[in-house]
Amino acid sequence: MGQKQQHPNADPLPEPKKKRRVGFSNIDAGVEPNDCIKIYLEHSSALLICLIDIDLVSKKEEVGTSDGYRISPVDLNSFFEEDEKIYGYQGLKITIWISSISFHAYADITFQSTSDGGKGITDLKSALEKIFGETLLENKDDFLQTFSTENNFISSVVYNEEKLQTKASNGHTTHFNGSSEAAFSDLEVILLSMHESKPLWTVKGLSVVRLMMSNLAAGHLYSRLVPLVLLLVDGSNPIDVTDPSWELYLLTRKKTDQPGNTQHILLGFAALYRFYRYPDGSRLRLSQILVLPPYQHNGYGSYLVEVLSNVAISENVYDLTVEEPQEYFQHVRTSFDVKRLLAFEPAQSAVKSAVLHLKQGKLSKKTQVPIFLPSIDVVDEVRKTLKINKKQFLQCWEILIYLGLDPIEKHMEDYVTIICNRVKADILGKDSETAGKEVIEVSSVHDEETSFVMFRLQNSKAGGIQMDEDQTKTQEQQLQQLVDERIKEVKLIAQKVSHKHV
Repeated sequence: MGQKQQHPNADPLPEPKKKRRVGFSNIDAGVEPNDCIKIYLEHSSALLICLIDIDLVSKKEEVGTSDGYRISPVDLNSFFEEDEKIYGYQGLKITIWISSISFHAYADITFQSTSDGGKGITDLKSALEKIFGETLLENKDDFLQTFSTENNFISSVVYNEEKLQTKASNGHTTHFNGSSEAAFSDLEVILLSMHESKPLWTVKGLSVVRLMMSNLAAGHLYSRLVPLVLLLVDGSNPIDVTDPSWELYLLTRKKTDQPGNTQHILLGFAALYRFYRYPDGSRLRLSQILVLPPYQHNGYGSYLVEVLSNVAISENVYDLTVEEPQEYFQHVRTSFDVKRLLAFEPAQSAVKSAVLHLKQGKLSKKTQVPIFLPSIDVVDEVRKTLKINKKQFLQCWEILIYLGLDPIEKHMEDYVTIICNRVKADILGKDSETAGKEVIEVSSVHDEETSFVMFRLQNSKAGGIQMDEDQTKTQEQQLQQLVDERIKEVKLIAQKVSHKHV
């Protein structure tokens, strides 16, 4: 092939620049663990599949099959890296089995390939250990072995404790939804204290026992339940098992095999903290309560709530409170408390008086709507007798008023007005208190930063902060939404506790 000639006196032509091809690798955007539980994700040009299954199994034959009960965790993101994602895996699949016998766990991790797309490769073992701790076993055979070696793990705790057989202080019996699993005679409630061993009380067919901390049974058992707390109780943290003020309640069911051996199956548990109240009293706060997923919607949660209430009454604590109750649990709790209040004469007498007053006229047409609240004496009597604190009683109060308005259709408009008035007071109360007030600095021999005068202008109008028309409309819509949600909640509980209201 010939070459192009150049003039001898001409400057040599520069060599042509070579074109370089620059390639950009795909940036690894990562995968959110929560999304991996339910869906397949597509990442860039490559297909990135991540599936995490968590199953609760009661037999070793269920491991590796779909016979176990699948758990839907509340949140897995927080356990993976700083930005809560999994990086560096293609075709990732994680299947985790948790034994409902010993509460050990085993994780089967498979993937097609790994590559560092700029974010590194997530250490899955370290992330899973944040959830499961020492309960996570690396070897599958070791995990399968626990179904036989620790077959009596729960039973060993139950059998080692002294049990009493007495009647409930209020004689009340919970009625379940008809499930054969919830046979009353097969249920036991065990109370494990993190401090001392002392039988406390029992209800009919149930046992309540306090475990001595010296044998570490309570702390050891709870440490195996921690993964379930992290996976299934939203926003919950493990309790401090070295604190003697914690108490752990276990709900178990007896199971007898063909040879006649009895085994205790854990259905659920609750953790309470006992506070000191001057001078010689105490208060109980429910911090965690969980019915294991396979046994939910059978009435066990309501039964645990009843037991805890009876403990509070029998020990004459100041009150029983709940730490940040979730919506569904609050529904269960309120339904139970409303049933008790319907049978409590001081509360019913106050409800009848309020209902009679409400039926006297159209509240929606009045310029000043009265607030229908129980008297301080009634609030105090409910707390002393039923151990229901004021905040919870006021939640129940609105439902009791609704039940007392029979027929409700005739008085629904006035009832909605009451709810709307209360919601406005809760949301706007603090703003309305500052309406028309001004702070003016005044000269003083004292510190200038702490010297001021506050007064209300004579021509000021109470009612809150001034807002434009759009802000006012938005606020009204938000308030109406809150009222509608509250009315819906009241109707659901009323329907549950009474067949007259639908």
